[in-house]
Amino acid sequence: MSITSEIAENLIKGQAPKVKELVQAALEQGLSPATILNEGLIAGMNVVGERFKKNEVYVPEVLIAARAMKMGMEVLKPRLAAAGVQPIGKVVLGTVKGDLHDIGKNLVAMMLEGAGFQVIDCGIDCPAEKFIKAAQDSGATIIGMSALLTTTMPAMKQVIDALAAAGLKGKIKTLIGGAPVTQSYADEIGADGYAPDAASAVDAAKSLLRN
Repeated sequence: MSITSEIAENLIKGQAPKVKELVQAALEQGLSPATILNEGLIAGMNVVGERFKKNEVYVPEVLIAARAMKMGMEVLKPRLAAAGVQPIGKVVLGTVKGDLHDIGKNLVAMMLEGAGFQVIDCGIDCPAEKFIKAAQDSGATIIGMSALLTTTMPAMKQVIDALAAAGLKGKIKTLIGGAPVTQSYADEIGADGYAPDAASAVDAAKSLLRN
């Protein structure tokens, strides 16, 4: 088995210290940081994401795999930066104003990072201005919003309206999700994308990058 396959395999099992050790070993063997990222860490997280979509694994397993990914990335990040490896896209993520839930948002952040995105996490209770400033400061082309309460869902529309008012609608795409959120609500408020769960959020973000 190649060392990148071993990295992927151990990441899927959530063996964080082993992943870190293997990433270090792969670098010492002279593998490029991009190869280790794509064929090891991202390949492993892709499998976890697919299994999560099919309900073959659940949130705890995803969190354990994501922790293993993080430990591998600690070793790899400085090398990726030095090698000029760019993220596939940048996403600003946050739970909307008035909403203090963050488990779903954190899961989406981990899945996106596991797919090669750079995530700028604005946290919880985020007003429209915070989302937009973070996107402008980082050069992100996607704003991802989460709402877990029906009472906070209208805050998503406020962000979309604020983007339009700033002349940024279309240049910065919007992706929404959360337990009470639906595709029809996304259509109604003019969001560019909707994801029913964390694994689907990766597909939706990739599709927004292409459009």
